Amino acid sequence: MPKPIRMSRRSWIAAWAMLCAAGLAATAGLNASSAPDPQPEKPVSAECAERIADIETQLAKARREDKGDGVLAFSQTQVGTENDCLDDLRNQFRGDQ
Repeated sequence: MPKPIRMSRRSWIAAWAMLCAAGLAATAGLNASSAPDPQPEKPVSAECAERIADIETQLAKARREDKGDGVLAFSQTQVGTENDCLDDLRNQFRGDQ
């Protein structure tokens, strides 16, 4: 049976470093090539824009009054537009949580 080829510690470290660098380069290339195209923002309907403006007005009023409760509740006053405006409302107030 033939003897295995012996490698020095430096050779193993160099081979490991080259494999790591190749893996990182391949990962970066795959990530750059598979980036999704940004979706264009669809326009908000007039009803949704009005509802968003009303909610923003109520939020601003609650912040000015600052009663310290920390809870602001909204009742459903417009039936039929909630489902239509749900995505627009989430997009508008995503950062205000």
